[in-house]
Amino acid sequence: MKNFMLLFRGGSDAVTLSPEDQQQQMQKWFDWVGALQAKGIYAGGEALMPTGKTVHKDHLVTDGPYAESKELVGGYFLVKAESLEAATEIAKDCPDLPLGGTVEVRDVVVFG
Repeated sequence: MKNFMLLFRGGSDAVTLSPEDQQQQMQKWFDWVGALQAKGIYAGGEALMPTGKTVHKDHLVTDGPYAESKELVGGYFLVKAESLEAATEIAKDCPDLPLGGTVEVRDVVVFG
């Protein structure tokens, strides 16, 4: 099995969801992680804060990314799968897809 990175963009926005909807959406994420763990294919992952810094080639540091960006990476998982196609199938269960979110699936390169 190989490692694949799932990068989550868009989808649920805690600011626009009611507290009840926030809780229901988080439960969907917990359930999905639990199912991946039960299958032994979840290697880790975290949500990311919507704020940070960007470092440019000339070492200029600017604020960003910005929470209002639909392309903002909101979190990531590392999963184990036999192929890119299999990892893509895993990504299709992302709880934020029905809310307009996207999942980028990337092969993790192992050097050496």
